[in-house]
Amino acid sequence: MAVQINPSILSADFSRLAEEAKAVEGADWLHVDVMDNHFVPNLTLGVPVVEALGKATDTPLDCHLMIEDPDRWAPQYVEAGAGSVTFHAEAAAAPVRLAREIRTKGARASMALKPATPIDQYEDLLPELDMVLVMTVEPGFGGQAFLDIMLPKIRRTRELISKHGLEMWLQVDGGVSASTIERCAEAGADVFVAGSAVYGAQDPAKAVEELRGLARQATPIARRTEDGPVTAR
Repeated sequence: MAVQINPSILSADFSRLAEEAKAVEGADWLHVDVMDNHFVPNLTLGVPVVEALGKATDTPLDCHLMIEDPDRWAPQYVEAGAGSVTFHAEAAAAPVRLAREIRTKGARASMALKPATPIDQYEDLLPELDMVLVMTVEPGFGGQAFLDIMLPKIRRTRELISKHGLEMWLQVDGGVSASTIERCAEAGADVFVAGSAVYGAQDPAKAVEELRGLARQATPIARRTEDGPVTAR
């Protein structure tokens, strides 16, 4: 699987989201954090903004739902234009049914795990998913320091993906930067969400390419593939 860099607009200027999206058009996806001030102690944007953002950029949208009751709300983000929708395992009442509904509507289905949530109890669900997101900070706020204790969990998730012969993506989100991305790639991640490391840089587009280069170099040879365009499912 080719390395993918997904800038997080949580670190962008919300007053000029269209311009901020265009500033990283070389990225693979645009990561959109949706928070409801219930599942996490923060409130961001919702379906109308996602729909508007999708019309302002050709970069596919990767929506990370940090919300309660994703079983009810996640399908609406697919309808709003998201190419990938991530729900939290801790919040979903029926994760298999939800993943299938997301896929049926035409998007990639992904499941996120908080730092304290182990992957092993969800091993049987992996074939129903297109991606697993391992949070490397506590969800809810950008700019947090990367949790090194998540590296074994990334490795374990990659082991389970390989065990079942699945062609699925392994995403990491939280504290990803030039100083941490190589460790994540070595551990098995291939999709990297970066917020302040991209939007805090003087040249966001250049930061995306630099992060991609670092991740490629650190990716074990056995997992490298020829890079090409990455599109929604």
